[in-house]
Amino acid sequence: MGAEFLFMDDNARPHRANIVDECLQSEDITRMNWPAYSPVLNPIDHVSDVLGRRIAARQPSPTCLPELRRALLDEWRNIPQDQIDNLILSMPKRCKA
Repeated sequence: MGAEFLFMDDNARPHRANIVDECLQSEDITRMNWPAYSPVLNPIDHVSDVLGRRIAARQPSPTCLPELRRALLDEWRNIPQDQIDNLILSMPKRCKA
């Protein structure tokens, strides 16, 4: 991952178990400072929101699980990469706020 790699988690109790801490330390992985339960900061929450809005706007709406799966895959492919890149690149700024 490189020297600048930071591990991001949401401070959930399973992510903070001793075995996880030991593994991260043994691999010399640094955790990003992260307020507990901060969905506003989590980029995947924003991507999930984009997907949800795209699915809700589809006409006709998916009516079964296979249709929903296809719709999610289609919409995932159609999210512009620069939109995802911007979410990732905005992390340091949003974490300092």
